[in-house]
Amino acid sequence: MKRALIACLALGGCATTGETITVKVPVPVPCVSDQLPKAPVYPDTLQALRQAPDQAEFTRLLAAGWPLRNARLKALEAAVDACRTLP
Repeated sequence: MKRALIACLALGGCATTGETITVKVPVPVPCVSDQLPKAPVYPDTLQALRQAPDQAEFTRLLAAGWPLRNARLKALEAAVDACRTLP
């Protein structure tokens, strides 16, 4: 009988008090947002440059691709800098 009483008292100590306990756990999230634009279709691909009929077309393809690559590079560098400054 004493064992049953001790068991009941021990289990009674485990009863909940109705309080909610909040435990904060860090959750990994991606740093780079999904709002980065997709990479453009560059006109100066290796295949396009190889198929250029002359030096003028070759140069025109390079000149068309250069600003696209610079704009993409600036967007990516801004995203990386934003990731580096996160706390």
